[in-house]
Amino acid sequence: MEKVLFDSKLELVFLGRTCSKPLISSHRGDLRFSGQVCFFRDTGFRAKVSYSIARTSGENIDSIAPEKLMKSDSSIINGSKVAASLWPSPTENYVLDAYEDEYGGIIIRSEGLPWNANTFASALRASLSHWKVEGKKGVWLKLPLDRSELVPIAVKEGFKYHHAEQTYVMLTYWIPEGPCLLPANASHQVGVGGFVINDKNEVLVVQEKYCASTWKLPTGFILESEDIFTGAVREVKEETGINTEFVEMVAFRHAHHVAFGKSDLFFICMLRPLSSQIKIDDLEIQAAKWMPLSEFLEQPCIQDDNMFKKIIDICVARLGKRYCGLAAHQVISKFDGRSSSLYYNVVEPQDFLCQGS
Repeated sequence: MEKVLFDSKLELVFLGRTCSKPLISSHRGDLRFSGQVCFFRDTGFRAKVSYSIARTSGENIDSIAPEKLMKSDSSIINGSKVAASLWPSPTENYVLDAYEDEYGGIIIRSEGLPWNANTFASALRASLSHWKVEGKKGVWLKLPLDRSELVPIAVKEGFKYHHAEQTYVMLTYWIPEGPCLLPANASHQVGVGGFVINDKNEVLVVQEKYCASTWKLPTGFILESEDIFTGAVREVKEETGINTEFVEMVAFRHAHHVAFGKSDLFFICMLRPLSSQIKIDDLEIQAAKWMPLSEFLEQPCIQDDNMFKKIIDICVARLGKRYCGLAAHQVISKFDGRSSSLYYNVVEPQDFLCQGS
């Protein structure tokens, strides 16, 4: 008694000119695969694939996920994976599933990559040749963590590392002769420090576990898709438990060749406290407290460091309304239609000393 486990139709894009309609049928034990495939060997034509997987004996059908069967069973069709059999054989040339970016480059679709490594290698070579003839420029290949076996294949074909995240690695290939014009990986990391002072003229300071001899401002790194002012409030909250609100950005430092050889932008933000009860983060912070401003300024680490002394001088000047920092304003640009934070100061004629801040 035959039971159909999986019955479906696919449409895939291939490169070629001739059309054939072979009927594929194969057995493995009591499993049978059958399908009809039509390959068009001309750019833009579609290959229609109809297939079904059936159990040819037995009354009971085990629970088999079609995706798992299609990717993992290596003997259903002529000793090859079923998934691979839906692509042309490694000797066939076809272009990988991809789309053009706005700069004349190519972005390969990760979800369209063949599961067979040999098929991928052959298709990648054919694709690069095809894109070169078409006059394309940069090629972007994003390989998820579970497709890491394809990385050495791409590198062998001339791809270079661009950047990596926890779940993927991005590789690039520059087709034209001459220098590569693809944008480089991010060149900067962004840090933030919060200057928080209460109505008792006390500054919120912390001692880090790995530098417990110094009382310093709460600091940290901005997260992806996080505004600078939001990151400053978050870091202070995480390290000290103090709730704050952003007032102004008062200064920033630009340094080079810092962590991992990257450049570093460090923004100093003045924050207004909304609470007073300290609760430290035990993972990073040794201690935290409210320290009188005069005592904080007298620390050797402040007096002996020109940069930190200047930063604190600026913050003190802001407290005395002798200096105006940059407030955050939300604006939308017609260039991309997105909302952005633009930092600038607004000083009214009657408020030259920032009285209204």
